[in-house]
Amino acid sequence: MALLQPPQSTFPLACATEVFGDHGPAIPARYAVDICTELPGPVRTQAGYDMLVTAGLDALERADTVLVPGWDQPPGTEPSPAVVDAVRRAHERGARIVGLCSGTFVLAAAGLLDGRRAATHWAGAAALATRFPRVHVDPAVLYVDHGDVATSAGSAAGVDLCLHLVSHDQGAAYALRVARQLVMPPHREGCQLQYAELPTSGPVADSLAPLLDWLSGRLDQPVSVAEMALRSQVSARTLTRRFTEQLGISPGRWLLDRRIDATRALLEETDLPVETIARRVGLSSAVNLRRRFHESLRTTPAAYRRAFRADSSRSASHS
Repeated sequence: MALLQPPQSTFPLACATEVFGDHGPAIPARYAVDICTELPGPVRTQAGYDMLVTAGLDALERADTVLVPGWDQPPGTEPSPAVVDAVRRAHERGARIVGLCSGTFVLAAAGLLDGRRAATHWAGAAALATRFPRVHVDPAVLYVDHGDVATSAGSAAGVDLCLHLVSHDQGAAYALRVARQLVMPPHREGCQLQYAELPTSGPVADSLAPLLDWLSGRLDQPVSVAEMALRSQVSARTLTRRFTEQLGISPGRWLLDRRIDATRALLEETDLPVETIARRVGLSSAVNLRRRFHESLRTTPAAYRRAFRADSSRSASHS
């Protein structure tokens, strides 16, 4: 359920509906998307047209996930008590609450982010931190997911968060199919600060994109940081610094995350033995794969496969 508020920004709403909406016969539908607003009727948008919304705040009472796709109001304006109360009550009964871009301000006003990390558009991070000092605003990340509450950075980062939520709900393989339909990567690298306005006209750091593409095509092969550095024609120390600056993680962590993602997809979509999967994703042995998988996801490959195969069977039986 998307909670709209005039003047509604159309882009974050479109991000959510494109990810969670109907993708045609090629991808089975797993979500039903509805919209509501505080005062049902025409809702003005920033694009110059009105949207007719017939459902009011009581619709949040039956939503499993409540999305706030932006909240574009004059500085100093607070969400109405009715909106804050409806969002808070939805959270209390167990609904997942998601703020996209400036929608994070509504979640903060409801007290759902007190003492927690949160993301919003980099240009609004300082304002969010000032208005809600109990919120730990991270101006760099694309999104933050606490399970019951999630927030994203600006604009297209809403797609990143929505795809992440789909992966959590339906599995990595299903999320990959949706991402391909949208012509998007299932996991975008880096943080939002790479898109922030540059404070000076100085040189921009060398992009890691060519190296990441090269590594993604060689997940089945052992690759050391020294080999990555040689490929990039820099020292291992320089390469590690670039990964930290541009992606926020080490080269080894990035590569392991991609191997785990590939493992998840193979567990969901194939009956391959764990030993075979370990070789395909470059984790060398079933023992090593199980250890790394458990460290990353706090579950075993066998339990993960059972869970997502069972979810797929249930979804198919209800379609």
